[in-house]
Amino acid sequence: MTKAGEAGGPAELREIDARHVWHPFTPHSAYADDDPLMVVAGEGHYLIDADGRRYLDGVSSLWCNLFGHRRAEIDAAIRDQLDRIAHATFLGNATAPAVTLAKRLVDKAPAGLTRVFYSDNGSTAVEVALKMALQFWQQADRGAQKQRTAFLTFSSAYHGDTIGSVSLGGIDLFHERYRPLLFKTIQAPSPAAPGALEALEALVEQHGPTLAAIVLEPGMQGAAGMVTQPAGFTRRVRKLADRAGALLILDEVAVGFGRSGELFASNKEGVAPDFLCLAKGLTGGYLPMAATLTTERVFRAFLGHPSEGRTFFHGHTYTGNPLAAAAAHATLDIFEKTDLLAELPGKVARLAELLEELRVLPAVGDIRQYGLAAGIELYADRDTKTSYPAIERRGMKVCGAARKRGVFLRPLGDVVVLMPPLTLSDDEITMLLRVVHESIAEVCGAPVTVPS
Repeated sequence: MTKAGEAGGPAELREIDARHVWHPFTPHSAYADDDPLMVVAGEGHYLIDADGRRYLDGVSSLWCNLFGHRRAEIDAAIRDQLDRIAHATFLGNATAPAVTLAKRLVDKAPAGLTRVFYSDNGSTAVEVALKMALQFWQQADRGAQKQRTAFLTFSSAYHGDTIGSVSLGGIDLFHERYRPLLFKTIQAPSPAAPGALEALEALVEQHGPTLAAIVLEPGMQGAAGMVTQPAGFTRRVRKLADRAGALLILDEVAVGFGRSGELFASNKEGVAPDFLCLAKGLTGGYLPMAATLTTERVFRAFLGHPSEGRTFFHGHTYTGNPLAAAAAHATLDIFEKTDLLAELPGKVARLAELLEELRVLPAVGDIRQYGLAAGIELYADRDTKTSYPAIERRGMKVCGAARKRGVFLRPLGDVVVLMPPLTLSDDEITMLLRVVHESIAEVCGAPVTVPS
């Protein structure tokens, strides 16, 4: 071993990985054949593997490293916080960095969001919103609308571990009165489906009195395959929630913190939700931290003498972790002290321009872009939208071909995902799209035509 916890070389690392590690979202029967990347370092927008090779991080290490790796300001903020304290409980207590971070988030969030509840990741951020919404209706106005226990979601939506496309689950509110409660999900068609808005309106009309909340990723459904929404869709969902008397939960785990082209997609879409769920880019991708923002109306429903049991009995060991909060402060500082947000429209336009050049490839059936994020869907026959057989794993093979060319990508099935760091240069955007073009051509049989 060269350092504590570090193996002596690439072969030893791979042997230990193969023997002991169980990776998420990974078919281990094919894992070794995919020649998995063994990352040992990072620098700027690049990952460095155990053999010293460098790869442009084309997915921001699962959509969260906004500025790449080893960003000096975030490194310094975490080191500075280490000289104070690394962790102290937030349960019934407070730590200074998380307290001041809450005010900064409220100041930047859509109007009306005044309270911040911290957790660990995107899954828990949404779980917190769901539990709060359910308990809110049990307690608001003395339970006058406690029949509101249903959540409307959208086809193929994935809100972490909490709600998938077809989930039914129980929520333990840590109080005997609520243990029997079940929440149910009502599934609307994908926002991109023909007639989606009309179908959504019908579902809201049918289930309105029982709806606790509508849950939506504004602008783009990420894990669904980078599915974009028609202009004005989020605003329409806000109006439908209001018509039904339901709450609106906006899941910005993937699209928040500049990914949409603005700091929050909610602002870009011109919508103020009842809950705003944030994670991933919150700490610049450095440490696990999430935040669920909500309104004073929701918060007040949980007030009362402790004996009344109105408390929100939910929390995490590392809630409000000071190191993560310090990283989040540094992340917001970068947005405030640089021209990054002003530069994003140009980067988004350049990405759009180069994405269009991929349409000459016969396997490219659809290209979906939202801000500095895109999904390139591959088809065996794009005219009939015939998919490749799943066993062929074309998306993964394209990503493997990209790795040979120095770019790290990870697909969603046969959708090649691009979620590069927001600070990518024009030259790096050009290089990224050139590699994607060549890799799709290599794997799917088209002659290579390098974009200009």
